[in-house]
Amino acid sequence: MVIKIRKTEFQNHLLSEKHQETLVKFLKGEYNIPETSNHEQENQLIKQFEQETNEKLNNLSHEKQKLTISTTELKDSFKNLQDNVNTVVQELNNFHAKINEKRLIKQNLQPNQEQTQKDIEQLQELCNNTQHISTDGTLTWRIDNVSEKMADAQSERQTSIYSPVFYSSPTGYKMRTRLFLFGDGNARRTHISLFFLLMKGDYDGILKWPFHYKVTFCLLDQTGANKHIIDSFYPDVKSNSFQRPKEEANIASGIPKFFPLPMLLQDDNAYVRENTLYIKIIIALNDAPKAMLPFMLTLNPALPGYVQENLINQEAAKQQQQQSNTASSS
Repeated sequence: MVIKIRKTEFQNHLLSEKHQETLVKFLKGEYNIPETSNHEQENQLIKQFEQETNEKLNNLSHEKQKLTISTTELKDSFKNLQDNVNTVVQELNNFHAKINEKRLIKQNLQPNQEQTQKDIEQLQELCNNTQHISTDGTLTWRIDNVSEKMADAQSERQTSIYSPVFYSSPTGYKMRTRLFLFGDGNARRTHISLFFLLMKGDYDGILKWPFHYKVTFCLLDQTGANKHIIDSFYPDVKSNSFQRPKEEANIASGIPKFFPLPMLLQDDNAYVRENTLYIKIIIALNDAPKAMLPFMLTLNPALPGYVQENLINQEAAKQQQQQSNTASSS
């Protein structure tokens, strides 16, 4: 009698222990079917084996399907996780790139911001100065933040500064002054340098050229002791600096060694107070005597121009009378 049984590598695990032993003996020929067994009993045993085997196979198939599904789900989950990780990594890289880009932009903008701030301050100062434009041939120039401007001049970030524009009259010469706080040329690091500039004006066509009026610079004493620093020069009428301007401004001309720099840098000097100094520029349009300059500088700047002019005229008449009396007595 031939019994057909599906033989797989896991059959021994699918059968119960009792049936495993019986099946092994049967296959080895060691199992003897009782003589009393009939054909029906043999069929029943075979059916029982097949039934148990099929059940185990079905269960295993179901488990395999579940495992396959779980594996697929895990693969999908892993792929989604990997995609999410890649996305996060990409976003982090983009974020870091943007941060680095912003940091680089900020570093590049820093010097520009500092220069822009200085430009804004200069424009603000210029706007403030243009609110009170002088038209009588004199200018009292207030210079703030002297220590900062001195440091800029020393480091050559900004070697010079310009005064506000002023005029000899409402329809007269247009002028300004240029100051080198750390000196210029041969006076570099030894003196402050002051220069006078003629600028192109709206009324140059009806003015007399070359410009020939004496220019006087005064560094004002702020202690009330009237120890002003005064120096002046007459224009060289042959120089292009004093011809009618063809460009925005002529080449500056003036006094390179106006005042010793070490004296200005001394603590508690009379000319820099509260980080501010004052320079007065006088254009001698009426040929005022040199002896009148000290008196003119003692006048209160708060007085109106016509009052100061009357006082100057009175002082001039007084000095002239004294000179006449002295001459008569001698």
